Amino acid sequence: MDSPHGAAVKADDFGLKGPRGWVFRNIGIDAAPGSLIAVEGPSGSGRTCLLLALTGRMKPTAGHAEVGGHRLPRKMAAVRRIAALGPVSGVNDLDQALTVAEQLREGALLQRRYEGPVRALLRPRGERRTSTAARIEEALAVAGLDLATLPKGPRTSVRDLERLESVRLSVAIALLGDPRLLALDDLDLKLSDAERAEAWTLLRAIAARGTTVFAVCSEAPEDIPVVRTGAPAKPAEPAPSDPKPDAKPKSDTKPKPDPKPEPKPEPDTTADPKPDTTPDPKPEAKPDTTTKGTDDALAEARRA
Repeated sequence: MDSPHGAAVKADDFGLKGPRGWVFRNIGIDAAPGSLIAVEGPSGSGRTCLLLALTGRMKPTAGHAEVGGHRLPRKMAAVRRIAALGPVSGVNDLDQALTVAEQLREGALLQRRYEGPVRALLRPRGERRTSTAARIEEALAVAGLDLATLPKGPRTSVRDLERLESVRLSVAIALLGDPRLLALDDLDLKLSDAERAEAWTLLRAIAARGTTVFAVCSEAPEDIPVVRTGAPAKPAEPAPSDPKPDAKPKSDTKPKPDPKPEPKPEPDTTADPKPDTTPDPKPEAKPDTTTKGTDDALAEARRA
């Protein structure tokens, strides 16, 4: 059963196939409410698309999943109402032209306009302003972002934030809607070891409050469960029978003497050598380096 804040996430044989092949496939998840789950995998293995599918932003094509009791892909809209995205490059990037205060106000307005209850729009302006300021302050406290420590306080430009500060700001905006599921991409990108430890401490604190958290990373701490994308390497198949050493052509053995040696002591050098008529080998086929359907799937998510 779900907690009041977190959402249970279950998936079985979950997958997404795009026009150019599988983006991810064979994903199994069983996460209780308030869990912190890391998503690992090689670049291009569909880690970001898995986050978007679990949050209702991308339609899966194989298997099924349930988020907070809502079955995917049938209940994608219901999942979007209870799930929020932290930083996901190319999907919900921060506006570098805004200040931190402007970015927070914009996030609060969008959340109230598209995700909040309709009755919230009918409140008096002063009451709405007070409520918005309180929600922003609470979200900043949970995200661990103290505006007073920024170079220009709330008027600091988003482009001037450090990487970890940008992550905290994105998390704060996501928490404005009090989501039951929070998903973050590339959590440890461009972070030092100390900053990575701070980022994971932040996510542990959010999960401890009851929110289920999924985070894409390059390497998760040992105590955090991991979901891996990308097909595992196939083990080498054994040969049907081990050939004996004598079965291979003996290229390193001495050649057998010619049973009919040439009668002349010296070879005839006046004859023209015969031309080599052996056909040239066919050129090897180039490996298929075409990127699979990740780019197409991300484009669909942006339009969603």
